[in-house]
Amino acid sequence: MTFAFDNTYARLPERFFARLPPTPVAQPALVKLNEPLARALGLDPALLASPDGVGMLAGNAVPDGAEPIAMAYAGHQFGSFVPQLGDGRALLLGEIVGVDGERFDLQLKGSGRTPFSRMGDGRAWLGPVLREYLISEAMHALGVPTTRALAAVTTGEPVHREIVLPGAVLTRVARSHVRVGTFQYFAVREDVDALRRLADYVIARSYPEVAEADRPYRALLDEVIARQAALVAQWLCVGFIHGVMNTDNTSVVGETIDYGPCAFMDAYDPSTVFSSIDQTGRYAYANQPRIAQWNLARLAQALLPLLDEDETRAVEQGQAAIDAFPALFDRAYLDGLRKKLGLLEPQDDDAECLTELLKSMAEAEADFTNTFRALVAVAEGDEGPAQAAFAGFDAWAPRWRERMAREPAARDARLRAMRAANPVIIPRNHQVEAALTAAVAGDLGPFERLLAVLARPYDDDPANTAYRRPPAAHEEVRHTFCGT
Repeated sequence: MTFAFDNTYARLPERFFARLPPTPVAQPALVKLNEPLARALGLDPALLASPDGVGMLAGNAVPDGAEPIAMAYAGHQFGSFVPQLGDGRALLLGEIVGVDGERFDLQLKGSGRTPFSRMGDGRAWLGPVLREYLISEAMHALGVPTTRALAAVTTGEPVHREIVLPGAVLTRVARSHVRVGTFQYFAVREDVDALRRLADYVIARSYPEVAEADRPYRALLDEVIARQAALVAQWLCVGFIHGVMNTDNTSVVGETIDYGPCAFMDAYDPSTVFSSIDQTGRYAYANQPRIAQWNLARLAQALLPLLDEDETRAVEQGQAAIDAFPALFDRAYLDGLRKKLGLLEPQDDDAECLTELLKSMAEAEADFTNTFRALVAVAEGDEGPAQAAFAGFDAWAPRWRERMAREPAARDARLRAMRAANPVIIPRNHQVEAALTAAVAGDLGPFERLLAVLARPYDDDPANTAYRRPPAAHEEVRHTFCGT
């Protein structure tokens, strides 16, 4: 098989990665192919679904033009620094340019051991592979920047965790796999030449607009911070909890990456944690902005040698960049919440109005997604869904009505904004787990149906009412897992 690869990362010095082929598997079989994404990448879905294509997606064959590499990076994991992590179970096959001219990485996840595997087996199993496929595609449909899934294949080989599980490989597509931890890898080694090469690479590929800035590395840092602030604001506006916001899971291009113990909230509670390994709530829903800023401070720290030759001035520049994060996040978050309430022209008391709403929702344990969608019905003239959604609606509603009366935007524009900002459907944990359990047992029907519904999250289709339902007490999924 031949792809139009143009592998710029593989042209960097050898200390940036390890070159090796994927480890072949016994009996590859296609589980799911993302045909629309394949076409957007200029790939032939029929060829990918052929025996040769499935073999490539499983790692049994390397297509012409590919240069498989395991990328090196470090990272802070739950606050503790690990100087060498890297792709322990993934290989970047290469880079392709999509039909719109944008460059994407094509990566196999679960493709076997690499020099960065440590004690791991380099493999993935079917449940987490389908979970990442499902939720990353749901995030894309919600309009949140994200890596995506091109394909999921089974390997015909067992994977040993607590029990024996079916092995699988995910083909992940990203605008870049460079992470904050990639910069940390070279910073801890005091390899300033590599830091400069990496920064120049990221600028050329992902931020070409900053190349001509007076201080391009400071401008790069500013842009990465701005994108992360906007991304985390979007997470909060749809009730998403990443669950493992380590610096090696923080993309420098502002995409959501690594869907391990992630989850979406049902009842609104700012302290919500699902990850089984987050024992202290470090990555709880409401902590995500603070952690994003902390992670970005680690990036600024890594970039200090590039910001200025004088250490004091470099620190001042890095600190100034990081200090801008709260305002950037607050602005993006407030703008996102305004749209959810149909407030298109900012006014000074908007934050107070929104804070009162969220406080009332938390006290009532109101369902996050259904409550905000019910406000669309209110704006359309029906208060019944909102009154049913949470007990505090009638007490808060006068404040919103008064603010809406001062909103200069036309009613139709407000309604359009609200419908586009408030999804009807999210990947609810109990439904995701039920679909994955069935898929691992051999029944892909629930997975396919859920995936199809999640592809149109803003459509108010009565046929999908069951997918809007919060879990009953016995259906609640309180813990999610990494799957490694």
